[in-house]
Amino acid sequence: MTGAKRKKKSVPWSKMHVPHCEDFKQWCRRRLPILQWAPNYNLKENLLPDTVSGIMLAVQQVTQGLAFAILSSVHPVFGLYGSLFPVIIYAIFGMGRHVATGTFALTSLISANAVERLLPSSSKNLTAQSNTSMLGLSDFEMQRIGIAAAISFLGGMIQVAIFVLQLGSATFLLTEPVISAMTTGAATHVVTSQVKYLLGMKMPYISGPLGFFYIYAYVFENIKSVQLEALLLSLLSIVVLVLVKELNEKFKRKIKVVLPVDLILIIAASFACYCTNMENTYGLEVVGHIPKGIPPPKAPSMNVLSAIITEAFGVALVGYVASLALAQGSAKKFKYSIDDNQEFLAHGLSNVISSFFFCIPSAAAMGRTTSLYSTGAKTQVACLISCLFVLTVIYAIGPFLYWLPMCVLASIIVVGLKGMLIQFRDLKKYWNVDKINWGIWVSTYVFTICFAANVGLLYGVLCTIAIVIGRFPRTKTLSMKNMKEMEFKVKTEVDVESLQLVKIISINNPLIFLNAKKFHTDLMNIIQKENASNQPTDDISKYEQNTLLSSLSNDNCNEFSQPCPNGKLSLILDCTGLNFFDYSGISMLVEVYMDCKSRSMDVSLAHCTASFIKAMKYCGNLDSEKPIFFDSVSAAINNIHSNKNLSKLNDQSEV
Repeated sequence: MTGAKRKKKSVPWSKMHVPHCEDFKQWCRRRLPILQWAPNYNLKENLLPDTVSGIMLAVQQVTQGLAFAILSSVHPVFGLYGSLFPVIIYAIFGMGRHVATGTFALTSLISANAVERLLPSSSKNLTAQSNTSMLGLSDFEMQRIGIAAAISFLGGMIQVAIFVLQLGSATFLLTEPVISAMTTGAATHVVTSQVKYLLGMKMPYISGPLGFFYIYAYVFENIKSVQLEALLLSLLSIVVLVLVKELNEKFKRKIKVVLPVDLILIIAASFACYCTNMENTYGLEVVGHIPKGIPPPKAPSMNVLSAIITEAFGVALVGYVASLALAQGSAKKFKYSIDDNQEFLAHGLSNVISSFFFCIPSAAAMGRTTSLYSTGAKTQVACLISCLFVLTVIYAIGPFLYWLPMCVLASIIVVGLKGMLIQFRDLKKYWNVDKINWGIWVSTYVFTICFAANVGLLYGVLCTIAIVIGRFPRTKTLSMKNMKEMEFKVKTEVDVESLQLVKIISINNPLIFLNAKKFHTDLMNIIQKENASNQPTDDISKYEQNTLLSSLSNDNCNEFSQPCPNGKLSLILDCTGLNFFDYSGISMLVEVYMDCKSRSMDVSLAHCTASFIKAMKYCGNLDSEKPIFFDSVSAAINNIHSNKNLSKLNDQSEV
């Protein structure tokens, strides 16, 4: 009996799956995306555009690294390190092929709050001024970077912990209006932080609630201390940068290589400052001494971790949200998918590992990512090539940046934020699509301006949740239809017997940010299923297709790559149950429409409200030649049949 029991207990062990070498390889490919794209890299087609993009990106990495390091209240050289190590690590673990990681304005602002709180500038005179053997910098500077690196370390650990807990699916709460408002508000903060350099003013560090307004109050109170030379040089730099960048954008299809105006401006300004000795003659503030080389790795200051928890959470969430938005945008633009949880791992490791190399907190930046788009980058190789040039600056060119005027550097930063600042234009589309989204954008922006980016982000998420909770109880949860999907297969007689498939899908729920991805995934699965199993039949088939809120999912959207092989698929979406929608839902519906249109699939929308039609027309470039919106499903079906008969008559007349 005992033997039988022992034998019975051993059965589950015999059925356990033993990991094989192939399982380990699949795990490595999933967690190390570089193993997927690197072996398939096409040197002939991709190397040249990636090299050009890498050089352009390196210029931005250097200028932003220097400026954002100063924004973090640390020595400028540490910004160069922050433009090197996080880029390499993200290229290994990240899935965004056009995401430029490095120093980031928002995380630099958050980091500066902790640095100034724990080691304010006023304590510099009280700190020992002896130079350490490391980089020849003072103990005060090394203590400051120790605090900033500790924030990077703890923020990265929080991101890795979120990855381990697989909480990346919660990112659906981060709606487009919230992210847009938060990043725009943060960009406004960054511009404000550069005002003192643009005007050549000496200003104490001001932060905290309403610090944005206190800065401008200080500027107006001390307007007589504005340095005219710095102001004129700033205006000249901004005009040149904006003008040349606009010309590059306008003629980018006619010229193969864009003019590197940032690099030219840095060289010209540094040379002019050196020749005229502006630092001493006019009192212009310059970047100063940039040490050569990279010091050996060292652990960040662990004794301050308990004092920087708030800033670490801000760096982890704000940096990830901004980076994820750029990664999703690039994935949508270039037709590939990303894993939200894997992005948490990539950015977490970028911050944790880099913190041992004296790096400030990192994230992806819109200006650099847009630069990769405009210069034709193909893969992450462009970012790796930029690292080679950053390394050259660290070991060879860095000391020559001593004479770079801070007002010119600030001008480059302000112009680089143009992509984030012009998001004010989003207000018009939110007003036309969903006025509640407009209200969320405005209030989130105000909270970000009055407090900080992390506070604005938290407010935006809570406000979105509250509004959804308030709106859903008033919606219809039942529909008179028992059938959510019907299939009509019509035989046509054009040369050979083919099929024209008409699929009618009823949308029985509001279409908002909570279920937009699920709606897209379910719809693509239906079309994929039809493409795979399209066989001639005259029967009417019924399927169950549910997009209820209770079955939310954050899976990656499945792409369908080929049209129906045996016939032309026509899709009718019955919008009877679409009680309300937001910008995310309309954007997803427009994306579905454009995707179907590119594959010669007809899409019709039935039972549409006037506000829904207005929102669809405003958000998407819809086909104006063919009717899309119909009063009923039968009207949409009749239109499809009439188009089919018209096409048949045209073919016969041609014969």
